[in-house]
Amino acid sequence: MAALSFLDREHTVAPPGYSRWLIPPAALAIHLCIGQAYATSVYKATLVEHFNASLTSIGIIFSIAIVMLGVSAALFGTWVDRNGPRKAMFTAACCWSTGFMIGSAGIATEQLWLLYLGYGFIGGIGLGIGYISPVSTLMKWFPDRPGLATGMAIMGFGGGAMVAAPLERELLARYGGATPDGHAVMQMFITLGVVYFLVMMFGVFTVKVPAPGWSPAGFDPTTVKQKSMVSSGHVSAANAIKTPQFWLLWTVLLCNVTAGIGILEQAAAMIQDFFREGDVSTVTVIVAAGFVGLLSLANMGGRIVWSSTSDFTGRKPIYMMYLGVGVLLYLGLASFGSQSTALFVAFCFLIISFYGGGFATVPAYLRDLFGTYQVGAIHGRLLTAWSTAGVVGPLIVNRVLDTRGEPGSLVAADYRPALLIMAGVLAVGFVANLMIRPVSEKWHEKGQVKDAVEAAH
Repeated sequence: MAALSFLDREHTVAPPGYSRWLIPPAALAIHLCIGQAYATSVYKATLVEHFNASLTSIGIIFSIAIVMLGVSAALFGTWVDRNGPRKAMFTAACCWSTGFMIGSAGIATEQLWLLYLGYGFIGGIGLGIGYISPVSTLMKWFPDRPGLATGMAIMGFGGGAMVAAPLERELLARYGGATPDGHAVMQMFITLGVVYFLVMMFGVFTVKVPAPGWSPAGFDPTTVKQKSMVSSGHVSAANAIKTPQFWLLWTVLLCNVTAGIGILEQAAAMIQDFFREGDVSTVTVIVAAGFVGLLSLANMGGRIVWSSTSDFTGRKPIYMMYLGVGVLLYLGLASFGSQSTALFVAFCFLIISFYGGGFATVPAYLRDLFGTYQVGAIHGRLLTAWSTAGVVGPLIVNRVLDTRGEPGSLVAADYRPALLIMAGVLAVGFVANLMIRPVSEKWHEKGQVKDAVEAAH
């Protein structure tokens, strides 16, 4: 359609003098919006009451969205790379906002399946496409600092819940008063759908791709290629999944995310149970909520701090830290985490900062191994590890705790088997990372690789 031709990749080529520092805010506009997915707990209980449903049946909405994130990122990754970031961001905005609108209709008519379809399925597609849409573009604009570039954007996904949670509480209070009902959630969904669409449109109209042959002032590509783990070739998405490096990195991400979710899933109950005297915890509900907020900061901060650090240390060494130090931290939690609240908080803070850092560093790791040619598509396929971990992580922890009792009424010793399992999971990831070597040249694209912009010139 001619009316939408402004979305075509060839119409997004940056003019001379365009500042590359406008690209991270464009990416942030997308990630801050889709990061709302982690703030569903604010209205979950209200939906349970409105639909007279179980927590599990309402929780499935979020599970569908996260599974669709991985599936859509894998299926549409090549399409995103081929059509460019603007069309992908626009598609993500349409799906994400439509998800809220269909979800609001489901709440209004008390049809739970519409929430599954809207927020879960269609919104989940928006999550996946939106998550990967700026990745390859950021790394083309920041060949000198790919870890910093992806960290700045993916930090937004971690921070999305920190923006959404107070916004949702304010909207629910305005629409429903002191005790908001389903109707208030319905109105909140409509408001979020409109607001998020407008914010994401800022990203759509701001994002541009670099002109053919562009490079930052003073940047010498040969200095990057001299690093042993950084490839000078380019690998297609179809070939990348045939390499052992892809599946080793898939395992690394799976293990890092599984272990992090193990803490996040039970954070509030866990800190209270660790410091229990008889039937009473020395940690209040308010302090436990503050602890959850602190972990959100660790998740967000780790994405920018550790991914930026990886530009200097290299990707493989920093994953050795995420996984190796993570093993020690989990063993520390299991052994003497209940002896000091400060120690417990510090251990968990670091674990979650590594969890966030792992998400933000992985696109740059992929770029090092496979080049920038179809790195967005490769990243999309790799995110199926996240979807898998989203099921496996809580399953491990919940299965262990189910044999001990109800979280919120346990003691530190009840958590030790789960913590030791997570230490073992990270150890598997550590070994997988150690095994990663540069990709064989037989997988490299032959001749000069051209992306869609260069092919149009």
